[in-house]
Amino acid sequence: QVQLVESGGGLVQAGGSLRLSCAASRRTFTSMGWFRQAPHKELEFVASIAWNGGSTYNPDSVKGRFVISRDNAKNTIYLQMNSLNGEDTAVYYCAEARTGRPTSTYSDYINWGQGTQVTVSS
Repeated sequence: QVQLVESGGGLVQAGGSLRLSCAASRRTFTSMGWFRQAPHKELEFVASIAWNGGSTYNPDSVKGRFVISRDNAKNTIYLQMNSLNGEDTAVYYCAEARTGRPTSTYSDYINWGQGTQVTVSS
């Protein structure tokens, strides 16, 4: 099983930016995604990218602010987050999907990292 390790979380002021990284223990040939979970809220999908980086998908809640990318040579995916606000405060998880195309469906994801905390202060 691929091990996924997120990094890059932390405390940032509202309006600021962060870039999260997710390092995989080996190359993945499927799509990858990012989810988040805020306190007392359900897990929320925020981004997915195809196995070759050729296509991505974001929900409307983060579209235009969050950008997912991957570097398959480094076995790493990224989440660039801009214009952050308090509603973006959450634990962010990367995950490996069973499909090759981007997907927002929770059940498509078969392997998860431990998460990294992002806190946005006002």
